[in-house]
Amino acid sequence: MVDIVPLCSYPSYISLLPAVQTCNITNLPENYFLKYYLYHALSWPQLSFVAVVRDRSSKSKDPFAPAANPKVVGYVLAKMEEEPSDGLPHGHITSLSVMRTHRRLGIAERLMRMSQRAMAESHKAHYVSLHVRVSNNAALRLYRDTLGFEVEKIEPKYYADGENAYAMKMDLTSLWLKDDEGYSVGLDGKSFKNTDEDVDEGDEVGDVGKAGDEASKEEKKIRVKEILWSGMKVERRLEGISSPGWIFDDKKGRYGTKL
Repeated sequence: MVDIVPLCSYPSYISLLPAVQTCNITNLPENYFLKYYLYHALSWPQLSFVAVVRDRSSKSKDPFAPAANPKVVGYVLAKMEEEPSDGLPHGHITSLSVMRTHRRLGIAERLMRMSQRAMAESHKAHYVSLHVRVSNNAALRLYRDTLGFEVEKIEPKYYADGENAYAMKMDLTSLWLKDDEGYSVGLDGKSFKNTDEDVDEGDEVGDVGKAGDEASKEEKKIRVKEILWSGMKVERRLEGISSPGWIFDDKKGRYGTKL
């Protein structure tokens, strides 16, 4: 039985990241350092999902309980764009992969739909974007024909081997939580009117609100640095998995094939 669950649903979800990385390296030419997975998992824990095979020896009666000793057979790695150029909050699919042994079961579609819904409901994302190789017909059928993505533009030589990429996007506003009167519902359960701009109806009291926000951001940066540093040791042990012909692209934060 294959379960699709948020990566963060596992108490020790960070221990799953090497298996997620292995799934990526096995199936895709675009590969990443382990700390890049850690960065996603810590910064946007609700947006990345894994497909796992439930351990048949598990005695848990809860169908939604995380599987013990899970085998990762697929994943979607996603994030929110931190500084969107258009000013609209939106998500981005960093990577999607399903092991060959578990393809044609609808797993990739389920992973994508769950991540998209999480973006809309948790972060009020206006849309989601992704890049795909122009030659990847199977992925294009999934994104364009099944999920409804549209090609925004072609980015020449986007990949390390020189292949072009389709930049695609899909509107997510229809997935926003709504109350009976059509107003969006925030995570606190309160309703607010949908507008093109997010307006903060409450002002800061002196510098308290601003100081609190800055402290929260600084604490998050510290946590990210700590966990990325702790993951470097694991990453070094996994570097041998990568093919010797691959090099790391500093700008894109991933491995690519040599030209």
